[in-house]
Amino acid sequence: MSRKLDTHAEQLGALGHPVRLAIVRHVVQAGPDGAAPGELQSKLDIPASTLSHHIDRLSRTGLLQSRREGTYIFYSADFAALRALTDYLWEDCCKGGRGTCC
Repeated sequence: MSRKLDTHAEQLGALGHPVRLAIVRHVVQAGPDGAAPGELQSKLDIPASTLSHHIDRLSRTGLLQSRREGTYIFYSADFAALRALTDYLWEDCCKGGRGTCC
C-alpha cells in the first residue's frame, strides 16, 4: 500500500466518530481563525478530557492544527489536508474522471 493510502485511511478513521466529525465541522465553520476548546466544548456538550482526546486524534492525522495566543489555544482545520483527502476520494470518480458523474 502507498503512504498516501495509509494517511487517508487514518484520516477517514479519525473522522469515523460522531464527535470528531462534529469537531471538524465546527472548526471548518470557524474558518482560519479557528475555535477555542471552550467554545467547542460548549457546542458539543462534552467533558474537556473527552474533547482533548478527540482533538488529539484529529491532530495526529493532520486534519487539525493548533495555534497558541498567550494562554489560549485555537484549533483550526488544516484545509489543505481536508482538500487532499476529498480530492483523493474523487480522483478516480467514474473511471478517472472521464465520466459525467462528478
